[in-house]
Amino acid sequence: MKKASLTLHPSYRIGEISPRLFGAFLEPIGSMVNGSMYNPKHPTADGMGLRRDFIDGLRSAGLPCVRLPGGNFVSGWSWKDSIGPREQRKTHLDMAWFQYIDNAVGHDEYLTWAEKAGAEAMYTVNLGTGTLSDAADVVEYTNFPCGTYWSDLRRKNGHAAPYGVKTWYLGNEPDGPWQIASWEKNPTGYGVLAHETSKAMKFTDPSIETAVCVSSSPFLSHYPEWERLVLEECYETVDYISMHHYHSAPLGNIAGMLAGYQAFENYINTEISLCDFMKTKLRTRKTMMLSLDEYGSMMRPAAGKTAFGQNGREHALNFYSFDPNRQYVRHDPDDWSTRRHRPGAGEMLRTLGTMTVQLTMLRHADRIKIGCATGGLGDLCMTDREHVWRGACYYPFSQMIQEAVGTSMLPAVQCDTYDVEGYAVDEMNQYAGFERAAYIQSAAALNPEENRLTVFVINADWEDAQELALDVRGFAGWKLKSHSCLSDEDPEACNTWENPNRLVPREMPLPAAEKGIYSAVLPRLSWNVFRFEKE
Repeated sequence: MKKASLTLHPSYRIGEISPRLFGAFLEPIGSMVNGSMYNPKHPTADGMGLRRDFIDGLRSAGLPCVRLPGGNFVSGWSWKDSIGPREQRKTHLDMAWFQYIDNAVGHDEYLTWAEKAGAEAMYTVNLGTGTLSDAADVVEYTNFPCGTYWSDLRRKNGHAAPYGVKTWYLGNEPDGPWQIASWEKNPTGYGVLAHETSKAMKFTDPSIETAVCVSSSPFLSHYPEWERLVLEECYETVDYISMHHYHSAPLGNIAGMLAGYQAFENYINTEISLCDFMKTKLRTRKTMMLSLDEYGSMMRPAAGKTAFGQNGREHALNFYSFDPNRQYVRHDPDDWSTRRHRPGAGEMLRTLGTMTVQLTMLRHADRIKIGCATGGLGDLCMTDREHVWRGACYYPFSQMIQEAVGTSMLPAVQCDTYDVEGYAVDEMNQYAGFERAAYIQSAAALNPEENRLTVFVINADWEDAQELALDVRGFAGWKLKSHSCLSDEDPEACNTWENPNRLVPREMPLPAAEKGIYSAVLPRLSWNVFRFEKE
């Protein structure tokens, strides 16, 4: 059995943890909107057609925030066509995902659903086909009390009080060649537009904050020069940079998947450095904060023969071919036959992949203030056509929401490491490899109000358990109260509606402390939470 050590000390403080660090992302693709969120034929549907069982599941998990309504979708969507009586709304083609958008779920439904779920809505405006005027108007409709055309129209449409949306995203992935009305070839133009749009939105409601998009993939050849040129134009008027990253490993490459936290570390550190460079260059005292509002870690099949060394230099046709045989899909929220289902097998590995990212964000809590998992809604409340249940990821995700509170603490970890050879999932997503990836990954939170110290630990070793020496001698008078562990001998295990308790945390026996050091055994491929309290 390998041995590792983890040391915590009250002086190892990173920064205050934002309550919005463990949120989710929503976009109307697959079944997340049409089927899970909205189905007027469902037995639990309310008067707006929103599934109450899904809402209740998210409320029970404590979902703090959700970025909506997209996503690539939003770059071709007109919010003005989605308000008022449903029978008068316009149906459009969604060029991003090749589906009909009938706007049965529109602007008011999205925001009302978030209110019902107890989650703060963080709204993405269309800066693809949309205009500065559209963005200012949506703030007026959403947040202005009354006495104007747009605010009075909101009241007429059934929501008398302002929604009070605080955080607004200035477009979505505008540098991506896959994006509708992409700014890929004109970062300066996007930066100027973001600057002017942020001004107009804040003139409409000075209480709001805005997030400008940076490059949507570190694999694109213009990264990170693209965001430098953007921030040259808008640094002074925005509050966050909006970051997206998806890490992939080939099927069966557990080592590559669980070492992917290094890709996020590199991405985050690069963006922090770039923002701090701009702070110095622009002679400002303003420190830019980060929003990692789309992320995921997954295994997926390699795309056959792959050419290494492209460095993201791909023609737009590699992302969207103009196929005359491709058909637009009309989704019935009660019909799941055309849905993209999240596969059940391998749920424990996907859970650990998600948590490696969340631990990384927690270790950067001084700068990352918003986090939105792309699969977060399903992670917190799994759905099918009829049912909801708790998947494996519900447990660690909700633990982070509820227990990663207060001050982020930096664990000093010493453990065995491993290397991963470079690989290419496709011609864009290519990794040079990972060196000295840690088997033991950790982050911690100190909550002084409740005299609670919580330590989150992953054993990423896919072969062996690890013996961990947990050194808390610096926390004199604190005692270990519990150690919960989520693991399974079968990495392909999953929870289902019929068997929702296949993967649940179990309480582990508590070891005695020897001079402030606890020794615990961490099963292979496991998620562990250690809870200390001050006596």
